[in-house]
Amino acid sequence: MTKIDLITGILGSGKTTFLLKYARELIDRGERIAILENDFGSVNVDMMLLQELKGDNCAIEMIVGGGDSDCHKRRFKTQLISLGMQHFDRVIVEPSGIFDMDEFFDTLYESPLDRWFEIGSVLTIIDAHMEEVLSEQMEYLLASEAAYSGKLILSKLSTVSDEPPEQLSERILAHVNRALSLIRCDRSFGVSDLFIKDWGSLEKEDYDMLISAGYHSASYVKQFPSETIHSAVHYFMHIAIPENKIEEVIGSVMNDTSCGRIFRIKGSLPADNGKWLKINAVGEKIEISEVGSGQGVLIVIGDDISREKIDERFRAVNTDPKYVSI
Repeated sequence: MTKIDLITGILGSGKTTFLLKYARELIDRGERIAILENDFGSVNVDMMLLQELKGDNCAIEMIVGGGDSDCHKRRFKTQLISLGMQHFDRVIVEPSGIFDMDEFFDTLYESPLDRWFEIGSVLTIIDAHMEEVLSEQMEYLLASEAAYSGKLILSKLSTVSDEPPEQLSERILAHVNRALSLIRCDRSFGVSDLFIKDWGSLEKEDYDMLISAGYHSASYVKQFPSETIHSAVHYFMHIAIPENKIEEVIGSVMNDTSCGRIFRIKGSLPADNGKWLKINAVGEKIEISEVGSGQGVLIVIGDDISREKIDERFRAVNTDPKYVSI
């Protein structure tokens, strides 16, 4: 049977960065894998970033977004049937940060998938610098996605380098367990459930542990339909911003409450030298790095987003005449 892993985490947690390392390790071990980007959105910047993995031993697929949850589940099943017929050693599913966990398990228990796939590990990525208080919806997503996890994996450890590991562990576990109690889930995480190590220094033994982390059954009160939460995502396409203005304009959107409570801005923009820049802004941190390929798009995620206010700021600096916001 084909093993299938699920990598979860709320918006901006670092799922794609981890996936790049995890998938590369599996490929280097000689496994033939497929990556399924399971996103509600019609534009998937993360998928473009995974193209470097594509080759004879790695296929990359995406579920086209749109429609209600039943429609999305049918697309998910159809894509898995296609992958199952290709007999990969392992399939890795990276869903959007807005995801109904029941969809994953319910789909895999249906025929013929129940004969082709075996659930491997459910790994939940958590930003080590996660805010102590998230929105009600984000707290729900944090808890519901972590509830089934075989291992909680901390990302962005460099942002908390001055915090002792014991204190960091206590803070993260307290937050996750508090969120679990809010959705009436009786699971409680302890130190052994948390993986804290810089991803640049992962060794074979670390990957062995993650590959075999497994998952847990869980029950909780479903507070928000995933399609309702996903409505707080807007796309700004065919956008080009001069490099010397990128950080300023993105920072202004992140910090202006009239634009909404912004959790993350991600995407890619053309660089002045003809190449592409990957954009990832979360909280006070704005990361800009050069990548091989891209598409002029910024995706803004948050609560009570004012597309019009954000549109005003982007249009003021945009140089692409085909610019459009959705």
